[in-house]
Amino acid sequence: MSVHRTVSAVTEKIIARSKDSRARYLNKIEAARDNQPKRKSLGCANIAHGFAACGVHDKNALRNGSGPNLAIITSYNDMLSAHQPFEHYPNLIRDAAREAGGTAQVAGGVPAMCDGVTQGETGMELSLFSRDVIALSTAVGLSHQMFDASVYLGVCDKIVPGLIIGALSFGHLPAVFIPAGPMTSGLPNEEKGKIRMLYAQGKVGREALLEAESQAYHGPGTCTFYGTANSNQMLMEIMGLHLPGSTFVNPGTHLRDEITKASAKQAMSISTIGNNYTPIGKIYDEKAVVNGVVGLLATGGSTNHTMHVVAMAAAAGIALTWDDLAELSKVIPLLTRIYPNGKADVNHFNAAGGMGLLIRELLSAGLLHEDVTTIMGIGLKGYLQEPGLNQDGTLTWRECAKTSGDATVLRGVSEPFQATGGLNVLEGPLGRAVIKSSAIPIDRHVIEAPARVFHSQEELHEAFKAGELNCDFIAVVRFQGPKANGMPELHRMTPPLAVLQDKGFRVALITDGRMSGASGKVPAAIHVTPEAADGGAIAKIKNGDVIRIDATKGTLEILVDETEFNARPLATKDMLSNEQGTGRELFAAFRSLAGRADQGASIFGML
Repeated sequence: MSVHRTVSAVTEKIIARSKDSRARYLNKIEAARDNQPKRKSLGCANIAHGFAACGVHDKNALRNGSGPNLAIITSYNDMLSAHQPFEHYPNLIRDAAREAGGTAQVAGGVPAMCDGVTQGETGMELSLFSRDVIALSTAVGLSHQMFDASVYLGVCDKIVPGLIIGALSFGHLPAVFIPAGPMTSGLPNEEKGKIRMLYAQGKVGREALLEAESQAYHGPGTCTFYGTANSNQMLMEIMGLHLPGSTFVNPGTHLRDEITKASAKQAMSISTIGNNYTPIGKIYDEKAVVNGVVGLLATGGSTNHTMHVVAMAAAAGIALTWDDLAELSKVIPLLTRIYPNGKADVNHFNAAGGMGLLIRELLSAGLLHEDVTTIMGIGLKGYLQEPGLNQDGTLTWRECAKTSGDATVLRGVSEPFQATGGLNVLEGPLGRAVIKSSAIPIDRHVIEAPARVFHSQEELHEAFKAGELNCDFIAVVRFQGPKANGMPELHRMTPPLAVLQDKGFRVALITDGRMSGASGKVPAAIHVTPEAADGGAIAKIKNGDVIRIDATKGTLEILVDETEFNARPLATKDMLSNEQGTGRELFAAFRSLAGRADQGASIFGML
């Protein structure tokens, strides 16, 4: 099957646009490669420090051996369910490395914060910037130059994008990403959502809400809804950085452990000193980037990735734009319904055919580039298989499903849930924004209503509690961008807006903040750029201005006199309260350096 003309055309545009920056990047990583173990080029005192704490076997291997040494970059902590399983991974990886004739060391840890824990709290204002901190932490760990390949233990929101950016800064090193997998299914997400809405209306108390949340988030592994964490994992597999079919295997199982060991051995086999040398900087090329975007669109992935994919691509010298996403969205069908885009969770998706079937369907329609390099050294057709166990407990591979086991969760390209992708780019006099159209009813894809302006989600909550919002309106919540306060997620607005929508009112949201992978039900034009704190037109909106959001046409309009609107002064907000406490004072430089949302909202200038 030849590649779809739009997919091919967008890829060629990216290649042409990135020609010079990509060439500089590839030259940089080629210069960094060493054909002998990297530690051999270190001074005696340097390498002695590097293996001083090792056991006898590993110390001898690092001192005298010629086998590869594997760097482990881990986001382990035992507070967060998604990262708790990583506690025992280093020992599995070390054993696998020894079996393969090499060694492995934990090169460094990176922070892993949870937007679920910080939701609605001041700590959320560090969340987006934690991505760039993770990239910096990754670089610090790898800077010891003791390593010939690397593995990355990370799952959630900003962790995987940060690890990718850091790994690409050492793009000459082969890299394998090892997931932890999702927790088993608990209270259905739809039931949890109902309890949240009842709580917002004051019909149930905190105890009922806490019980529902505890039943939904009940054990080790990622949250089971299709948010940023699971979108991350989908990305890593469809871009060839996971072992095939390994993404959504539950933690705490023998299969999960065997996959972890096999991942480590695969990293060893493609190291800088092996015959199958495969650096991440060459895997992560323009075709892989397009494949990742296609996967996001086909699954209705997290809106956070409209920023992350741009920032990650830039780290590899690739200039990806929101225009590329918008053009691809017009031809990529939506093939999944996973909460918040449906009732199922990622375990149901995996049972219905999972990543193998998704990739098979997209390849069959020419919507993915098959001729890519992966950690397996094969094209993407090599990902039409999934792992399993032999009777003796060893890992084996079998062909993935050819048809969906549940068409309410996963479908083929011949019968998609909708003909176009689940993410849309909006544009107009108010700037640019994104909307997760897959998560909202068709009859809500176009909303036209008067604006109600707020400068925080707390202000919106107060208006809701006071009964001031029982009408058609579009909530404008501004001064929530990266330069203003770090661009926190604004999930606390979803329950009151959903309640109002269920009452029959036509409501929507416009914000320069984030809603992320949990966006759903209520139309939300998010990541508005330029942001209010950067002189964006969103700072000119007044209460009562009629605004039109059209997810079908991709427009974001304000229906007031153009001359009068342009002449309006920009609203301002005193941001001093956002600059102190919960560590926020340490991130002043990040706020001042942060780029626009459509440029990745990054502090790094990679291109």
